[in-house]
Amino acid sequence: MNARLRVLVIGGGPGGLSLAHALRSTAGVDVAVYERDVSAYGRQQGYRLRISPEGEQALRDCLPRRNLRLLAATAAARRDREITAYDQHLEPQWAPSIEDPRPDSPEKIDVVDRVTLRQVLLGGLGDVVQFGKRFTRYERVADGRITAYFEDGTSDTGDVLVAADGSGSRVRAQVRPGDEPRDLGVRTVFARIPMRRAFEGGLAPIHRDRFTYVIGTDGQHLGLMPMVFRTQPPAAAARLWPGLKLEAAEDYFMGVFNVHRDELAIDDRTLFALSGAQLRDLVLSRTRGWHEDLRGVFAHVDPCATFAVPLRVSVRVWPWESGPIVGLGDAIHTMPPSGGVGANAAVRDASVLSRALAAVARGELRMVDAVDGYQREMTKYANESVDLSLKIAQWSMRQLDLAPQP
Repeated sequence: MNARLRVLVIGGGPGGLSLAHALRSTAGVDVAVYERDVSAYGRQQGYRLRISPEGEQALRDCLPRRNLRLLAATAAARRDREITAYDQHLEPQWAPSIEDPRPDSPEKIDVVDRVTLRQVLLGGLGDVVQFGKRFTRYERVADGRITAYFEDGTSDTGDVLVAADGSGSRVRAQVRPGDEPRDLGVRTVFARIPMRRAFEGGLAPIHRDRFTYVIGTDGQHLGLMPMVFRTQPPAAAARLWPGLKLEAAEDYFMGVFNVHRDELAIDDRTLFALSGAQLRDLVLSRTRGWHEDLRGVFAHVDPCATFAVPLRVSVRVWPWESGPIVGLGDAIHTMPPSGGVGANAAVRDASVLSRALAAVARGELRMVDAVDGYQREMTKYANESVDLSLKIAQWSMRQLDLAPQP
């Protein structure tokens, strides 16, 4: 092994970038992140993200103080104090309460904008992250290290290869062929709805200050989740990190429309090829029989920020072989995006794995023992997280059978 431990991270999502920060501050470790997106602005993965107490602690474990201050400054200004659930006729339904032991404070990070989160996580990483790098395969070399190959013909060799490349992980496909997340059959349309434009356009006032969920008796479900920034991202960066570019973002709702593919009568190839405007019109058409204060919610979406995705889940999370190839985030524990549970699990992975690799760098643990310890801890909370994400999904789509099959 080299004098310094070299870690290759495939994927620049929240888990991969949090891991990079934690390892970059660790003596005796070099880290490189390879991201398939061509830039920091190229990923569609939803908009608003709830950060759980465990996720916030993991971010604090991994990130430098300056990144944390900027993330707190751009987080949501107010907590979701209430989930209001209706059926499509605006009749109230039961909804779970939101329990969060954290007191309100300007330093709390409990709801963030995904794009802003990613840009803040990139802050300070410099040339650690390389964009436009699509991983193709890895090889174990004679000295026990791993070489990663990319579509552009380049390669890199390290002591550890971390699969942080999401639910469609190419690393996982080579490590465990056939180990694919189960398709739950649910199709989700995500949209960003500018708050000011929506209310000027006639969005009902009942949606103004709460997390609204419509549980349709027609098998269709719609969520409306507010994102009100504590400080607008460019202004926060100008004050706390001059020179770091954060994209301007006005206050908005994240709109989420869920329906089972069997109800759509549209094949996946057609659905995922629809433009944002076509998806908007699809949702409006399918909700035209709803109460007048509900059916027009998607009329106000930004078509350029509207897209459809399938919901998938890992049936059960099992450890990979304890060695130099390690799974992190959705690559090893895919789950529905319900409540941001998956993203929180990914940053917890980064915290736990960074501690394990730091022990290797210090000579306190063998690689195989460090990875084994990480995987034991990870699989426990990851399976709990999968169960929680499914529980939330089953509440919000109660007519759909989302229980994973063995």
